[in-house]
Amino acid sequence: MARLADYFVLVAFGPHPRGSGEGQGQILQRFPEKDWEDNPFPQGIELFCQPSGWQLCPERNPPTFFVAVLTDINSERHYCACLTFWEPAEPSQETTRVEDATEREEEGDEGGQTHLSPTAPAPSAQLFAPKTLVLVSRLDHTENSLGLIYAIHVEGLNVCLENVIGNLLTCTVPLAGGSQRTISLGAGDRQVIQTPLADSLPVSRCSVALLFRQLGITNVLSLFCAALTEHKVLFLSRSYQRLADACRGLLALLFPLRYSFTYVPILPAQLLEVLSTPTPFIIGVNAAFQAETQELLDVIVADLDGGTVTIPECVHIPPLPEPLQSQTHSVLSMVLDPELELADLAFPPPTTSTSSLKMQDKELRAVFLRLFAQLLQGYRWCLHVVRIHPEPVIRFHKAAFLGQRGLVEDDFLMKVLEGMAFAGFVSERGVPYRPTDLFDELVAHEVARMRADENHPQRVLRHVQELAEQLYKNENPYPAVAMHKVQRPGESSHLRRVPRPFPRLDEGTVQWIVDQAAAKMQGAPPAVKAERRTTVPSGPPMTAILERCSGLHVNSARRLEVVRNCISYVFEGKMLEAKKLLPAVLRALKGRAARRCLAQELHLHVQQNRAVLDHQQFDFVVRMMNCCLQDCTSLDEHGIAAALLPLVTAFCRKLSPGVTQFAYSCVQEHVVWSTPQFWEAMFYGDVQTHIRALYLEPTEDLAPAQVGEAPSQEDERSALDVASEQRRLWPTLSREKQQELVQKEESTVFSQAIHYANRMSYLLLPLDSSKSRLLRERAGLGDLESASNSLVTNSMAGSVAESYDTESGFEDAETCDVAGAVVRFINRFVDKVCTESGVTSDHLKGLHVMVPDIVQMHIETLEAVQRESRRLPPIQKPKLLRPRLLPGEECVLDGLRVYLLPDGREEGAGGSAGGPALLPAEGAVFLTTYRVIFTGMPTDPLVGEQVVVRSFPVAALTKEKRISVQTPVDQLLQDGLQLRSCTFQLLKMAFDEEVGSDSAELFRKQLHKLRYPPDIRATFAFTLGSAHTPGRPPRVTKDKGPSLRTLSRNLVKNAKKTIGRQHVTRKKYNPPSWEHRGQPPPEDQEDEISVSEELEPSTLTPSSALKPSDRMTMSSLVERACCRDYQRLGLGTLSSSLSRAKSEPFRISPVNRMYAICRSYPGLLIVPQSVQDNALQRVSRCYRQNRFPVVCWRSGRSKAVLLRSGGLHGKGVVGLFKAQNAPSPGQSQADSSSLEQEKYLQAVVSSMPRYADASGRNTLSGFSSAHMGSHVPSPRARVTTLSNPMAASASRRTAPRGKWGSVRTSGRSSGLGTDVGSRLAGRDALAPPQANGGPPDPGFLRPQRAALYILGDKAQLKGVRSDPLQQWELVPIEVFEARQVKASFKKLLKACVPGCPAAEPSPASFLRSLEDSEWLIQIHKLLQVSVLVVELLDSGSSVLVGLEDGWDITTQVVSLVQLLSDPFYRTLEGFRLLVEKEWLSFGHRFSHRGAHTLAGQSSGFTPVFLQFLDCVHQVHLQFPMEFEFSQFYLKFLGYHHVSRRFRTFLLDSDYERIELGLLYEEKGERRGQVPCRSVWEYVDRLSKRTPVFHNYMYAPEDAEVLRPYSNVSNLKVWDFYTEETLAEGPPYDWELAQGPPEPPEEERSDGGAPQSRRRVVWPCYDSCPRAQPDAISRLLEELQRLETELGQPAERWKDTWDRVKAAQRLEGRPDGRHP
Repeated sequence: MARLADYFVLVAFGPHPRGSGEGQGQILQRFPEKDWEDNPFPQGIELFCQPSGWQLCPERNPPTFFVAVLTDINSERHYCACLTFWEPAEPSQETTRVEDATEREEEGDEGGQTHLSPTAPAPSAQLFAPKTLVLVSRLDHTENSLGLIYAIHVEGLNVCLENVIGNLLTCTVPLAGGSQRTISLGAGDRQVIQTPLADSLPVSRCSVALLFRQLGITNVLSLFCAALTEHKVLFLSRSYQRLADACRGLLALLFPLRYSFTYVPILPAQLLEVLSTPTPFIIGVNAAFQAETQELLDVIVADLDGGTVTIPECVHIPPLPEPLQSQTHSVLSMVLDPELELADLAFPPPTTSTSSLKMQDKELRAVFLRLFAQLLQGYRWCLHVVRIHPEPVIRFHKAAFLGQRGLVEDDFLMKVLEGMAFAGFVSERGVPYRPTDLFDELVAHEVARMRADENHPQRVLRHVQELAEQLYKNENPYPAVAMHKVQRPGESSHLRRVPRPFPRLDEGTVQWIVDQAAAKMQGAPPAVKAERRTTVPSGPPMTAILERCSGLHVNSARRLEVVRNCISYVFEGKMLEAKKLLPAVLRALKGRAARRCLAQELHLHVQQNRAVLDHQQFDFVVRMMNCCLQDCTSLDEHGIAAALLPLVTAFCRKLSPGVTQFAYSCVQEHVVWSTPQFWEAMFYGDVQTHIRALYLEPTEDLAPAQVGEAPSQEDERSALDVASEQRRLWPTLSREKQQELVQKEESTVFSQAIHYANRMSYLLLPLDSSKSRLLRERAGLGDLESASNSLVTNSMAGSVAESYDTESGFEDAETCDVAGAVVRFINRFVDKVCTESGVTSDHLKGLHVMVPDIVQMHIETLEAVQRESRRLPPIQKPKLLRPRLLPGEECVLDGLRVYLLPDGREEGAGGSAGGPALLPAEGAVFLTTYRVIFTGMPTDPLVGEQVVVRSFPVAALTKEKRISVQTPVDQLLQDGLQLRSCTFQLLKMAFDEEVGSDSAELFRKQLHKLRYPPDIRATFAFTLGSAHTPGRPPRVTKDKGPSLRTLSRNLVKNAKKTIGRQHVTRKKYNPPSWEHRGQPPPEDQEDEISVSEELEPSTLTPSSALKPSDRMTMSSLVERACCRDYQRLGLGTLSSSLSRAKSEPFRISPVNRMYAICRSYPGLLIVPQSVQDNALQRVSRCYRQNRFPVVCWRSGRSKAVLLRSGGLHGKGVVGLFKAQNAPSPGQSQADSSSLEQEKYLQAVVSSMPRYADASGRNTLSGFSSAHMGSHVPSPRARVTTLSNPMAASASRRTAPRGKWGSVRTSGRSSGLGTDVGSRLAGRDALAPPQANGGPPDPGFLRPQRAALYILGDKAQLKGVRSDPLQQWELVPIEVFEARQVKASFKKLLKACVPGCPAAEPSPASFLRSLEDSEWLIQIHKLLQVSVLVVELLDSGSSVLVGLEDGWDITTQVVSLVQLLSDPFYRTLEGFRLLVEKEWLSFGHRFSHRGAHTLAGQSSGFTPVFLQFLDCVHQVHLQFPMEFEFSQFYLKFLGYHHVSRRFRTFLLDSDYERIELGLLYEEKGERRGQVPCRSVWEYVDRLSKRTPVFHNYMYAPEDAEVLRPYSNVSNLKVWDFYTEETLAEGPPYDWELAQGPPEPPEEERSDGGAPQSRRRVVWPCYDSCPRAQPDAISRLLEELQRLETELGQPAERWKDTWDRVKAAQRLEGRPDGRHP
């Protein structure tokens, strides 16, 4: 029984003590005045009566009613029913209010405000003050009583209020049980109070239905999940009653879980800071304070009035697991909107009657009750009974529950099970003998029905309605009765003038009534709550929510048979048979059933807790155990580690007399052993088994029921059944018997704790205590406090462990470190489980003393085991395979034994492409001066003895990462390294256990030293073939920054040697090679490639106008690639005299011969004839890195020129502003520079034949350079923006030449883009470009073409005004920066070589990663810009490309433009010239971008040149007949530009190469055959021997301009990024890639048939071009072989091929045979 009301309180408005405008609540009277002993008076009631604050009102409001909820310190809820009405304010209250208002007005006047305060009414107006009647009760039945009291007061009934209140405080009602009680308070009233049938079921009335109406299904489900996963939930509404109902409804949905955090349905305004609490809550706040809730970043806000739920970005609410989420949603919609199912019917049935709101409320609750029954089905099978007496102690095995439900990965259920609400659920409902309710019945008996009904909506609905009726009956156990009779006030009674305020009540009268009732109660016998306690039914064993098959490893009976056979072979000693089966067993053990089967089979071979094996058997058993444990998570949700735990202490082998090694010392490297939760679950499981055995009769003492398995026999009782029976008998036992049982249980727990302290020391102390790496890395031992969810804080474990540490010394020995960590771990475990299990403090102290001794004894035992185990003969490992090395390549570190692991490229692991599992492979890694090489063989014995080779140049290493991985054979956790290279190779290696950590560290250090040498001269290209060893200093040491004089001396000295070789035009051109140093060519190089055009002797000879010393320097520079190409293009002369000025618009200027103007430019530059050398110095200041515009190519047809430069910078303008205040007279330096710049551009325009006549009219001298913008050459230059549509074909002067990327010519559509820059950047939708991604018709820029287009960065050319006077136009384009290229390349690397195998490998995932990298988008942009420039040049306009610093994207664009425009560059010799000229001479920073030395390490690898080669590859694919070189040639350059094997791509400019003496090397005596130092020389040598670089389809069309398609859809991923040859490593070191020749087909010696030469070609293993050569290569090889057999000198393949082609052309024979 309980009181209907505990306190009656009258609260009125009172002035605020600090004199602020608002009032505050004052308790006028409370009854009873003394606190009840069992229920003290709640504090702060006055705040909750008026949650928005106490304020006076200008009019009388109608009475309001709501129920606030207060929670006391014992988590008991008190319901405060508040009825508020308004009475005229007393004068004192009014004057207080007016004074406050006046004061505020005066303050306002002082602040300059003259208007009246809106809060201050006129003094004559009547104000009304609120007054609240409050009933505080632990029951929620009080609204009628307050209404009655108010009615008596308002209507002036002749009833004594004191009697009514006295009766109210003394009335008692039963708490539950479904009784009906009629009460009267003495005012002629009659109230019927019904108590619910079951106290445990919440009473919701209509609150749940209202909540769904206000927020909708999805929002309520979100709030439901949020509350269960412990998020903060805030309700907003203008109605307090709605806030209270919403909170009540949400709590009702959580049943059977109880919400245990802050719960305040109505929060007063004064307490809003509570919302900032870090703990979860459910709180309601008036919507008027919504602004105050805006800053809350982690609170989910539900607006009941607006029907919205706002979830902050930082909050993630896990959804219900599927299919429960979708099922719940559909059932809720059926309940809330039954007509939805009938909406589409042609003949809908007559409208069905909808449920009443109260019934709908119960139906909605029934849906959630069903949901919990499905979620928690079978939970009782995972309860561990730890103690039965004196009170039950129950623990829940969370991991087993998640594992058997198949929900280990489910975020929602994991959080629910870890939450406090579920902990309360276990302690409350886990008890085996207690009263049961609807949920217990549902979860035990209805689960099968729910599973059967899943696909039948009507049956589900029927079940919901049945449950709803039970819930309804629980709240309303009796049919509605018309016996209620409570006086209500009349309509608008609050507006009538009440003659008097609410009276002051007589405390004595009320107290007398209360005392009388209390005296009566003392005499009456205490009401005992009759509880029907029963054994709680467990229900059927649990099943998975979704029956998921485990993909690849569906365990068939055949797999289990293989596991059983292998184990029986091991124990029968048939080792050969077992070895054959082992790979299949290890594969089968990926499946759960096979792992369980292994544990069961091994159990059969253990007699009396011990099984002694021989060495081979022991190794087999340990390997299988490790394989089982490697996939165990730290939770061990499938119980595999739990099943193996007894076995690892049972299997052992004798090492020597008295020394035995147990299996646990070989299976420690698994994370599960260091997880406190695993040990707790194991401990509680074992304790339950022993406790159960205590109470079972000997005849019943059978094998304990495993968690999650049904009892195998009818008479076997589970531990819960035993506990239930014991709890039922407990009250009948004598005191002595009770004490005896408690003691027995406590001793059982204590003995298990000792047992587990031993077990844990076995599995946590490593065999070699110096290897404590794992212990420190494990979460369990590294951070024990966070890993264990222990609630014990004031334990003595810490102090004991500390004293143990101090005795042993801090860090004197590694052993102490390990031992200390293990002692602390075990002590914390012991503390937690013993405290929870009720072990006495004496026993606990004894345990803490025992643990260090146990650990110390075990360490001593292990020392002997380790000593003896070292004496065992080592297992025979495969012989290390030595790699083949290049001439001059030396081994730095000999082979370290490693395993090469699969890295995500599934071909090597025998993925979807088929083929064998070549990886993982066992072998060794070698470090040489040039490469990192792995050689080995596959670990899978079924693959065969294939040698696996994977290597990459040391210089290509981009990332090195330490990893911890499991070795594929022993499943041991080992240190590993992951090395990623920019040649798209990845070595993911696990070191063998024999490789010590110091060896691995030495490997890393040596690798780092070779990758980033301190100086470029320490790279392989320099040390190769040199006399000195890498350790000694180089032969020539130079200053870091030699003076120009020294440099000049070197140049002159070198020039003298070459001056005699100037007139070589009639001979074959032989460039000065580095190693020959000016000697005559050797015999094998007599046919060097000739210069493409005959040159006049006078053009190569330095003019007499130069000084003698300069002339010598010039003669060296003339031999460079730039100069040869300038002569070929007819781009001018070295003469500066006026004799040729009229005929030659451009000249070769030696102004930069000493690299004084620009260090990154070549020595000779092409400039307009009219510009003098001294002006160039001033022009260069306006450009970044002094890279002023120079001509690099001229169109042979249109005579338009292509210029390149660096981007502009504002140095000129900044200098101008600084110079205005300078005292020196005359024109400032910046002014002159800017003017020179304009003159220079004008000179370029004038140098073009078509515009030469106009040059006089368009002089720039009239414009003051003071008007210049800070970033542009002239503010009057036009900016190309296209606005007016026009027919592009009309503006074209010439018909389109060249072809697009197809054999056919594509149709053209006319039209214009919005803005060239935006169009090139791919931002705006282009008007109509070509369908293939090319630009629109070249006439798209404007009807009147400009003479010169300047392509610049969009950022530089902002705010430029257009001016028609100039003949050049600015084309702003948006380009990507080098850092974007670097970032894109990193993502491309990860896409092509992922690093770890994907969970579900699919082509889509590769394509998605490729798209994310944006690599192809950058290729598209480069090609698009290049095609635009080609179009402009082809139509006769010149183009200046000046992007970024002029050495990255500028170089890419100008190289591509020349390649597309000039067929010469598409030959082998031409491409070499192009790269030498544009990339090497014009100063692309190869060393900086490739991070060649220690200085460049931080900048990282940026593949600008590789991106250019990729663009060439795309063009090559679209025009296969236009290129003399093959795709292999591009891959070869792509590989070797980063390999540092050759010196060609080292250093950042010609200046640096001269500084190091690379360009013109001195003569030296011949030292026989020297390795190639130039990549071009290597290509020349190789081309004579093999056609590998030649493209057989080469059939160029004369003067062909190429226009490739550039849309991403037209681009292909370069197979350089994805292909791999594991048989020999990358095929780009030709000497290594050629394996031994295949034996010819011969008769067998025994006279049998000849052996077939057919062979299997495996993807990613064999080199397909070698295994399956194309027909022409095959014929050429065959011809060569036949010539050799006939004894004839073999003809060179090129001569043969040229002869065949010539004959074919002459005779027109399609078969191409030689006549």
